[in-house]
Amino acid sequence: MSAYNDALSWAAAYCSKSEHCAADVLAKLDKYELSSAETQRLIAYLEQEKYLDEARYARSYAMDQFRFAHWGRLKIAQALRMKRISDQNIQNALEEIPHEEYMQLLRHLLQEKQKKITAKNDYEYTMKLLRFAYGRGFEPEHIRQCINFSDDF
Repeated sequence: MSAYNDALSWAAAYCSKSEHCAADVLAKLDKYELSSAETQRLIAYLEQEKYLDEARYARSYAMDQFRFAHWGRLKIAQALRMKRISDQNIQNALEEIPHEEYMQLLRHLLQEKQKKITAKNDYEYTMKLLRFAYGRGFEPEHIRQCINFSDDF
């Protein structure tokens, strides 16, 4: 059997087990030492046969990271960009996250974090909450909606 056929068989099985994107498959194809033309042909075949579907992957990835890892839209979008997903598919996937569920998660995460924060003053306390939520990938405007700001900020 040729290296291409081995790679194709492996890639089809790999993509059948769970959602993957082309970047995931390409990262693991190195061991087969395919030419760039063979690699492109293999990816095209996987896309044609619906083993790979960028839009489906983006939707699945976004919902998984939101529901299980508790990431915000900014962090999800950045991770998808690193996997070379198109901006349109990223936008469509992020729009499928229900807004009320998104805000509930953010409020819950902030409430849990508030229990663990020690700060010398209100400013330090608020900044720790902001950094935490921003680090999780939530948008500043949504964070501000969930934190009670005084006029000093």
